Amino acid sequence: MIRINLLGIPKAKGKRSSVAAPAIMEMGDPISPMLKLVILLALVGAGNYYYWNQLDKQSKSIASQLQRAEVKTRELADVKTHYLERQRQADNYKRRVDIIDQLRAGQAGPVNLLNTIGDTVNTTEAVWLSTMKDQGPSIDIEGTALSANAVANLIQNLQKTGYFKNIEIKETFQDDTVKDLQAFQFTLTCEKVTS
Repeated sequence: MIRINLLGIPKAKGKRSSVAAPAIMEMGDPISPMLKLVILLALVGAGNYYYWNQLDKQSKSIASQLQRAEVKTRELADVKTHYLERQRQADNYKRRVDIIDQLRAGQAGPVNLLNTIGDTVNTTEAVWLSTMKDQGPSIDIEGTALSANAVANLIQNLQKTGYFKNIEIKETFQDDTVKDLQAFQFTLTCEKVTS
């Protein structure tokens, strides 16, 4: 076996010296603490560089996502503005159509009233109307009938139409001006049914 003296202490010749044994035993740690520190710092630096690099990539990714989101937000704001404008136009159009429908219904109201009363009088025998006054919520009807039963039939037929409620006789009397027939003059008040 070959032995190398790294301590630089000359070996005593002859018997084995007890000094040489400890020199060989101290050689167990060939890496110096300074080298360990440098390696540790290099590993920590490499780890920090890798972590920083990952964070930098995430930062760039988030920045690009943010730019895309801002572009999308601007596009959606334009769409929202356009939608709100169209919605406002649609509301204006609907309001105009509703007003026109109300005006048409207002025009048809007197026509429907006259048709209803005309049909009712035509189906009631021995009754003729002389005047009809629309007082808003109520209607005054004046006419002539050949009997009191004809007036009662007219009231019953007006109630059946569903257009009137609370039909009352204001006045009824026998007309003395008609000599050949028995005639009754009558005045009715009818309240309109509100829908």
